[in-house]
Amino acid sequence: MSNEKKVSVLFVCMGNICRSPTAHGVFRKLVEEAGLEDLIEIDSSGTHAYHVGKAPDPRAQETAQRRGLELGDLRARQIEQEDFERFDYILAMDEDNHYSLSLICPLEYQEKLHLFMEFAPDWGEREVPDPYYGGATGFERVFDMVEEASRGLLEHIRRERFSQGE
Repeated sequence: MSNEKKVSVLFVCMGNICRSPTAHGVFRKLVEEAGLEDLIEIDSSGTHAYHVGKAPDPRAQETAQRRGLELGDLRARQIEQEDFERFDYILAMDEDNHYSLSLICPLEYQEKLHLFMEFAPDWGEREVPDPYYGGATGFERVFDMVEEASRGLLEHIRRERFSQGE
């Protein structure tokens, strides 16, 4: 690994089986394509423990597979207090989860909390909607949103963390 500090990113939704693992997988692929996998650590979690230890929702996995991504290696987990210190970017999928995170995040780490869609300003929406109770089209839309925000996030990280000396 180079002498650059590793950047760590945590994607967070409610149960960690739909939106955040989709973001995890999409961002992981972009990071690998950019050759930055040694410099960027990626994980996902949920604000609730509903699905701990389970693989992503089959509809999320099917949507990802149609687009050349594999999510089957991911397992749901609940956010832990140590995550606030460990991760540089803690990205909530919606306002409710952002609020839940803000309640348990120590004050000194509050600046790490963001809405994921902040990195896709042209999309015109602040939240990634939860597709869990909807049909397949909801998962397709979530994937499109997550792809856009992931590209914006990677560009932001490159500019803010890796552009010195280039």
